[in-house]
Amino acid sequence: QVQLVESGGGLVQAGGSLRLSCTASGRIFSINNMAWYRQTPGKQRELVARITKSGDVIYADSVKGRFTISRDNAWNNAWNTVYLQMNSLKSEDTAVYYCYALTGAANWGQGTQVTVSS
Repeated sequence: QVQLVESGGGLVQAGGSLRLSCTASGRIFSINNMAWYRQTPGKQRELVARITKSGDVIYADSVKGRFTISRDNAWNNAWNTVYLQMNSLKSEDTAVYYCYALTGAANWGQGTQVTVSS
């Protein structure tokens, strides 16, 4: 089992920046990839960005060029912390952001609120 703890959410004005962090613990050697999702009330959770064990990344079209996903490795190349740098924030980026880790199952963090005021 993997535990995920997010931090870094908050309130920011449109055009500003935030950096989210997600620290993994537990069976970190079993993680295949990690990602950030977001969800707003009444909508499905959507993928924001994903990073694989080899460092390949993908982004939702809505955040390309503004958001960057990256990782710090623990020793022996195990997962440790994943970041989401969010620049040029827009009001439509307002959501609860969830950290996700894929092992043999889906693992989710508790979520962190990001609110962008226009």
